Amino acid sequence: MKRCSAWFGIVLLAACALARAEQAVSDPLLPEADSGSRFKPGWQTGQFTVASANPLASQAGYQILKSGGSAVDAAIAVQMVLGLVEPQSSGIGGGAFLLHFDGKKTQAFDGRETAPSAVDEKLFLDEQGRPLPFQTALVGGRAVGVPGLVSMLAMAHRQHGKLPWASLFAPGIQLAEQGFAVSERLNVLITKDAHLAKDRVAAAYFYLPNGKPLPVGHRLKNPEYAAVLRQIATQGEAGFMQGDTARAMVATVQGHASNPGSLSGSDLGRYTAQQRPPLCTDHTAARKVYQICGMPPPSSGAIAIAQILGLLAHTSASALPFDGTPSAEWLHLYTEASRLAFADRALFVADPDFVAAPGGDWMRLLDPPYLAERAQQIGPRANPSPPAGTPGAVKTSFAPMPDQPEYGTSHISIADASGNVLAMTTSIEAAFGARLMVNRGQGLAGGFLLNNQLTDFSFSPADAKGAPIANRVQPDKRPRSSMSPTLVFDKATGQVLMSLGSSGGAFIIHFTAKTLYAITHWGLNAQQAIDLPNFGLSERRAVLLETGRFDARTVQSLQALGHTLTQQPLTSGLQAIQKTPQGWFGGADPRREGVVLGD
Repeated sequence: MKRCSAWFGIVLLAACALARAEQAVSDPLLPEADSGSRFKPGWQTGQFTVASANPLASQAGYQILKSGGSAVDAAIAVQMVLGLVEPQSSGIGGGAFLLHFDGKKTQAFDGRETAPSAVDEKLFLDEQGRPLPFQTALVGGRAVGVPGLVSMLAMAHRQHGKLPWASLFAPGIQLAEQGFAVSERLNVLITKDAHLAKDRVAAAYFYLPNGKPLPVGHRLKNPEYAAVLRQIATQGEAGFMQGDTARAMVATVQGHASNPGSLSGSDLGRYTAQQRPPLCTDHTAARKVYQICGMPPPSSGAIAIAQILGLLAHTSASALPFDGTPSAEWLHLYTEASRLAFADRALFVADPDFVAAPGGDWMRLLDPPYLAERAQQIGPRANPSPPAGTPGAVKTSFAPMPDQPEYGTSHISIADASGNVLAMTTSIEAAFGARLMVNRGQGLAGGFLLNNQLTDFSFSPADAKGAPIANRVQPDKRPRSSMSPTLVFDKATGQVLMSLGSSGGAFIIHFTAKTLYAITHWGLNAQQAIDLPNFGLSERRAVLLETGRFDARTVQSLQALGHTLTQQPLTSGLQAIQKTPQGWFGGADPRREGVVLGD
């Protein structure tokens, strides 16, 4: 057996103390609070592999793959455990995007949340018509969208599942009933969160009777979550979107004392996951042509990443030397390419069922002549506010979406023994979502958290001149996302080479682009690429650099080029697996708890 680490070692890895950071979770630039970093070796596996953000979740996926399950089967088991042991990042109360390759075709499954039918575009405006403060909008029922995760997983399982649906929930149910040890990261996050204890159910679950957070190592059981999983296991998605669980969700959202929402039973009953064509583009690096596939809108991730890579191809970026850390010259080019991509993102990208692609095709934003023209705007000095482009001479009546924070998320990459490979990014948006924990009121402790995904819509429905914003709130609409599950192929042979993605709100785009570029251009393996210092653009248009990871010369050089810089922890949650002659090599982010397992 080529298993990468004994189960005992995995548990020790999860339990090892992480260095605590001073950064508060309330900092709007951080997707989730920092809980330190520890060395990850990278893992070589054989026929199958699973990479997730928590050792217990990876172990659940390993058990399913070892039993002959498919990649989708394993993803379901992994997700149900993540919702228990990493509740701050994802869960059944949220949504996800899933890319799947079955050896012949690539499919994109959309389980993004939708806005309730009773909302309107003034959802996040106060009585004077001004956007609400972000935290005011986030905490409570107002920002809760219709959860799509369970429906999407059911759709994917109907097409690609091998093991019985009910069997995939066994690891999550067992852990919920028997309990798991509170990790250092979970302890850090519940300690730093300013709102979680305001919810009665969450306070009783995550905190001691004296109000202090559960300590590291505390054995935490969630019998209510186990009971809900049993209903989903036996009744399918109806066991979640209908019945007593659905009624409890509605009551929790609508019954919030100070910030109620409008989620209804009919919203839950009408929700439908969607299958969309993947968005695939070619990228040449080191004389090799890669096909990079991601999610189309309502995700902005694949478009933005493809634009950044395509714009950099028209610069001197690939000719710049790499000495183990991105240089100031390369970071300047990357930043300017990112600004151009994010300008297009702000103007054009929204739910395709509500907003038409420019020129009728999202690929217009990736046309080589368009990118070549846009790349001419990359100059020797920083340009903090470039305008959006005009792809194919198409004009739009929309206004750009104002800068706004984005949060949260978790990522899973899996390859099974039959050649199926997937990438799934899953989220409840902010850490602990809307800070609402659903409990059906049947005498069982615990429950599950609800998302606050509607805060991914623009709070302002229009600009000062009245021009509408594409990503404004509308009934039944999916909010724009930055989630970027990615599959990479050898263009010449069609062989799948990589699966990767990250958590991190809008920084998902930067974290994933960094890893892709480092593997394809600088020849790093998945773990080395993940380990590289993080960087990206804040909603304040400053360049963010990961604290302590860039030398003074790099910082000074960027400042001399006109960039405003901020250094702080950038807590990515990257997972990546890449094909090797021996099977698969996987990497997990040292900034979080994840591991890679396989045989």
